[in-house]
Amino acid sequence: MSTSLPEHLIDRLDQRLERLPLRERKKLKTRRAIQDHALRLFGERGYDETTVEQIAEAAEISPSTFFRYFPTKEDVVVTDEYDPIMAEVFRSQPAELTPIQALRTTLGDLLPYMFATDMEVVMTRMRLTTTVPALRARTFESLREGTHLILKEVLAERTGRSQDDLDIDALAWAVVGVLMSAMYAWMDGKVQIEEMPDLIDHNLELLESGFPL
Repeated sequence: MSTSLPEHLIDRLDQRLERLPLRERKKLKTRRAIQDHALRLFGERGYDETTVEQIAEAAEISPSTFFRYFPTKEDVVVTDEYDPIMAEVFRSQPAELTPIQALRTTLGDLLPYMFATDMEVVMTRMRLTTTVPALRARTFESLREGTHLILKEVLAERTGRSQDDLDIDALAWAVVGVLMSAMYAWMDGKVQIEEMPDLIDHNLELLESGFPL
């Protein structure tokens, strides 16, 4: 996968973002503005030395507004706007694709888009996650509370099953495991950040093939 996307693909993903409900787009815009200020302050002052009050002041909001968007200070690093976009792109995949094929196509579009348009933010968040223990722990909680639940929802829709179906739950967890495996590979220095989309796609292909080792 290349991190340099053709304009038509970027335009297509931008259009999908625009198709999100207006309220959701406004929330994403505000959340991103708060996060941008937070990441800047973390870079200038350090994570532990930066308070929620300082972030709120820089973003010209109240601390209570901060907590409406981010339940904890850790969440301002680990939360991004891509889960709802992933869900929308995943839902739009052709019905004849298997769940893993649909997910590979989704991430094949979305991950290079993220890296092509948002590399600085991705790198800052990843660096913080690897150096601040509380952030590393919260990252994996966020995968469970956000990505896992969204995967269950869309997988259930595509297969006509209940979100409580144990097979749906197992597949969603398996995909989260693929994402965590790639994250650990980067944290351990086994791959470069720009290689992660290819590694995730490889791991998903391995998952769909039944791990024929």
